Amino acid sequence: MVDSSHLSRYSLFGGLLMEQIDGILPLMMHETYAAGQNIITEGEPNDQIRFIISGRAEVLKNALVLAECQTGDIVGEMEVLDMLPSAATVRAISPVEIVSLSNTTLHEIYKGDIKVFAIIVMNLARDLARRLHRADEVATGSKGETLQRSEYFIS
Repeated sequence: MVDSSHLSRYSLFGGLLMEQIDGILPLMMHETYAAGQNIITEGEPNDQIRFIISGRAEVLKNALVLAECQTGDIVGEMEVLDMLPSAATVRAISPVEIVSLSNTTLHEIYKGDIKVFAIIVMNLARDLARRLHRADEVATGSKGETLQRSEYFIS
């Protein structure tokens, strides 16, 4: 059973009070996946942010493993914002338990408490910005070093 204290550990719920998370919890869906089962499939619609409560999964793009996810990680958030088909496949490596927020649920939160909605969306933006920074570091090999203007901009 997932409770608000468990969800408060996820960055998406940072800054929310326990009673605010308690109000969101009944709106969330619970899912389980067997090892080898796709949680999200590349190229297919996805309208849910999924919180991995237990288990491990891998992220694949064109059948190439890009990353591994585990308890405490979030997947599917990019498609909730851009509403494009899924950019990658997320497949369970072990049995996986997930709770999720759909676009519809986010809209319900928006209608019910605009401040809670704003905090969630801000946290989501921060998470995606961190992921983009890590991708930039991998792509440039900079590992957080400041690039010189001539290295970053094309003249």
